[in-house]
Amino acid sequence: MAQESPKNSAAEIPVTSNGQLEDSQEHSFNRDLKRSLPVGLGLSETKITSHGFDSTKEGVIEAGPFPGSSASPKSSVITPSSAAASRLAGQGCDLIIPTGGRAQQKSGPVVLADEVKNPAMEKLELVRKWSLNTYKCTRQIISEKLGRGSRTVDLELEAQIDILRDNKKKYENILRLAQMLSTQLFQMVHTQRQLGDAFADLSLKSLELHEEFGYNADTQKLLAKNGETLLGAINFFIASVNTLVNKTIEDTLLTVKQYESARIEYDAYRTDLEELNLGPRDANTLPKIEQSQQLFQVHKEKYDKMRNDVSIKLKFLEENKVKVLHNQLVLFHNAIAAYFAGNQKQLEQTLKQFHIKLKTPGADAPSWLEEQ
Repeated sequence: MAQESPKNSAAEIPVTSNGQLEDSQEHSFNRDLKRSLPVGLGLSETKITSHGFDSTKEGVIEAGPFPGSSASPKSSVITPSSAAASRLAGQGCDLIIPTGGRAQQKSGPVVLADEVKNPAMEKLELVRKWSLNTYKCTRQIISEKLGRGSRTVDLELEAQIDILRDNKKKYENILRLAQMLSTQLFQMVHTQRQLGDAFADLSLKSLELHEEFGYNADTQKLLAKNGETLLGAINFFIASVNTLVNKTIEDTLLTVKQYESARIEYDAYRTDLEELNLGPRDANTLPKIEQSQQLFQVHKEKYDKMRNDVSIKLKFLEENKVKVLHNQLVLFHNAIAAYFAGNQKQLEQTLKQFHIKLKTPGADAPSWLEEQ
């Protein structure tokens, strides 16, 4: 009577009569394998089945729809061993799965980097564009001076610019003469003050001529005082005219220079476009003509904008110039007339009318207490 060998329950593997695993166990194993695979495989379902114990194949990985799934069946991939299957699983997302006779590759994160811009190449491109623009403008200027090239002229605007430049020269001459008058008047006032001090000193030392020296001393001191008042009015006139000439008008002329530069660029690119349009039109010249047309349009818009800016600035400058010069000329006339008429009250009233404050000699000097 044969004795039954002891059985270990942990070692029992339930099989069917044909040596296959039970369906419930197979279903559970396939579900666990499905969960363990990466999400990015793109496989509909995967299951592993074992064949007979005496089979020469170690394992089969089948790619196909899981029972109950509506997906169409997929072709299977057969690996020679479990080691190869473990290597495929260790590769992560980088698997090649043939589906429908076509290989699909699912890789990891792909970084789409923008084209790296080289600063040196950008600078080189800027230098190239600047050189080309300078060449075109220089050629246009030389052509205009030689009388070969045509230039765009706005007759009304050009006339206003010429008048402005001519007026600026005249205002600069007035400013130079007024500064010269101020210098000479300052020297005269300084001399009158010294002369008055000398007369006052002699009036104390010469008893027989005390009154005569005293009269002259008072007269020279009064003239020096009135001269200082007139000097303050002239200096205020100089400061206002200097602001008008060297700041307001100069700012407008700077805009005029920018307008003239834009005009030269506009004419240069206009000439290039005209030359290209006169030439043949083929596959090589059409892209050049189109590019030249675009550049011409850009510089035309810039030229129109600068012309509009110059017109606006000239209008505001004219209004401001009339207002400023009207007040300053009235001040200069009243101050000069009151000074030479000897009307001290009228001279002081003129300065009050234009809110001019005279600086007292030595007022800006620190006191002896502040120096300690």
